[in-house]
Amino acid sequence: MSYTSNTRSQRWLNRLEAAGNRLPHPVMLFIYFCLAVIAASAVSSLFGVNSEHPISGENILAKSLLSGDGLRWMVSSSVNNFIQFAPVGSVIVAILGIAVAEESGLLASVLHSLASKAPKAFLSSFVVFAGVMSSIGFDSGYVVLIPLAALIFRAAGRSPLAGIAAAFAGVSGGYSANLLLGPVDAILSGISSEAISLVAPDRQVLTSANYYFTLTSTLFITVVGAWINEKIVEPRLPKPEGDAEQLPVIDSTLHTKALRRVGIFSLIFIAILFALVIPADGIMRNPDPNGLAALPLLNGIVVFIALYAIIAGVIFGYSTGKFKAQHDWITAMETGLGSLASYLVLMFFAAQFVNYFNWTGLGAIAAINGAHWLAGLALSKTSLLISFILISAMINLLIGSASAKWALMAPIFVPMLFLLGVDPESAQMAYRIGDSSTNIITPLMPYFGVVVAFVQRHDKTAGMGTLMALMLPYSLSFLLGWSVLLGVWLAAGLPLGPS
Repeated sequence: MSYTSNTRSQRWLNRLEAAGNRLPHPVMLFIYFCLAVIAASAVSSLFGVNSEHPISGENILAKSLLSGDGLRWMVSSSVNNFIQFAPVGSVIVAILGIAVAEESGLLASVLHSLASKAPKAFLSSFVVFAGVMSSIGFDSGYVVLIPLAALIFRAAGRSPLAGIAAAFAGVSGGYSANLLLGPVDAILSGISSEAISLVAPDRQVLTSANYYFTLTSTLFITVVGAWINEKIVEPRLPKPEGDAEQLPVIDSTLHTKALRRVGIFSLIFIAILFALVIPADGIMRNPDPNGLAALPLLNGIVVFIALYAIIAGVIFGYSTGKFKAQHDWITAMETGLGSLASYLVLMFFAAQFVNYFNWTGLGAIAAINGAHWLAGLALSKTSLLISFILISAMINLLIGSASAKWALMAPIFVPMLFLLGVDPESAQMAYRIGDSSTNIITPLMPYFGVVVAFVQRHDKTAGMGTLMALMLPYSLSFLLGWSVLLGVWLAAGLPLGPS
């Protein structure tokens, strides 16, 4: 294809890949950062580095981790640092439910139904939308929807690469948009809560902190992604040759009945949630009449997500025969938790890094001094957020994991921006926009190579440059349009989510 001959683009990608491949494993990065904090704390303590807290007026003095107190604290607190690290518990609970929904076949069936039943005129919209919604199940979109979208487009007489591009744009480019709250919201808000505690110990970032904006972003990503696919990407692609491949048939009568039962249960579940909050004496209603009525429900939203996914998965699994034995749904939970092994290892060292930063006072000192420097630049709140979006987007080109990046960036940027009047919810959303927008153009994103392999099934000559050229229009459009949307949203004084 014509765009694969762009040697300059290929050379740039090769250099980027080589640079990224020289980066240590994310776990090693956190180990190095922990060592750096230990060394920096000793030097800072020796020279009496300090800062005045702009809110409390307290003088914050750097403490050394190499002192007697520091060494005792590191040894005695390492377990608690990990166990009490906010993202850990929330994700484990959420995965218990999501795993049942995934292993039962419910998520795959829903994605298949969304994409395969789409009217031809709205095929791109349905595929992008299905991709956005797939992030609720982590890897489901990559392993189920992307190859399926290629077959759906080919069966419709359209380029399978356009199907892959639309699905990839939704799954990965729209990773921070969704109609539902999911594990990603729990992970990032947990890290944000840990970070803001450096300067505001009583401040908490709710799992639903960005919900209103991510809900609206689902429409934005769907519309923009579909338009880019129809007007820019697909017109450059040749029509498929040969006979159309048949779609895998999973939407049988059995699956339809199972989905209908899940739909009925979903309505009942939603009605129960309303019943818990709406009545004045509702069990999950906030007793404070001046506070957010649904606050207790939102604080425990991860539990309700897990509970819903478990029951829905059980209904679907046993209705279709995917689950047969009484304990199959428990086995599904075990499988899901098994997939968290690498995440838990990463979070152990991330938790140490964040808590080292907190105990030494370096996090607060860096945030205060950084805030003073930025304040001298006299940037507006919008300019600060746009700059942070661009920083996040660039860092994402070299570090693929969203949670790993946020665990590194949040302890510095969240307190710093907070001291300049930018709330942690806005900082978190700005990060999510930058992170999602460039996911689809960096070879260092964990699933980039997998998507390249899907492309090569339909174009043997394709490589990373092919996928890069396909996805660049989406990436730039998402980055620009999403940033403008956030700026307009905040300028209008609209809340990002329940607060």
